Amino acid sequence: MKNRELSEEEKKDIKYMRAAIAQAKKAYKLGEVPIGCVIVYEDKIIGRGYNRRNTDKTPLAHAEITAIKKAGKYMKDWRLEGCKLYVTLEPCQMCSGAIVQARIPEVIMAAENPKAGCAGSVMDILNNPEFNHQVLVKKGVLKEECSEMLKNFFVELRVRNKAEKEQRGKACE
Repeated sequence: MKNRELSEEEKKDIKYMRAAIAQAKKAYKLGEVPIGCVIVYEDKIIGRGYNRRNTDKTPLAHAEITAIKKAGKYMKDWRLEGCKLYVTLEPCQMCSGAIVQARIPEVIMAAENPKAGCAGSVMDILNNPEFNHQVLVKKGVLKEECSEMLKNFFVELRVRNKAEKEQRGKACE
């Protein structure tokens, strides 16, 4: 089977998802779950964020929330109409709610989150017809790369946690 050429839109989606992955790598270096996000307006990144929950000691420090705050400052408005949000992992309920509140029209995500995703996995906040705003969702852009990074992080975390537990056990002897 011959490889087809990517459309301009697909090329842009990959370009901006790579920028979101760069943000996720910042989280990884901090020992945080590697989730990254960028928000694009008129072909320019206007908001960036990465997971910092443990670092900042708050459940609000999600990649999407940080990027939305920065994009709002750039736009000088809480409405982010005309923007696209790129994120490496399907948004949770809090982030999905913020996306709806910000009136972001489109979300492009890499990996799905079967345990906490609210763009169709556990529930679909982004397309709930009861809300006054629905979001176009595109799934799977660079999914394998993002899924692999998340998988590697959790393997390393389990090894680190096991070693720390063993250390604590030896210290108590």
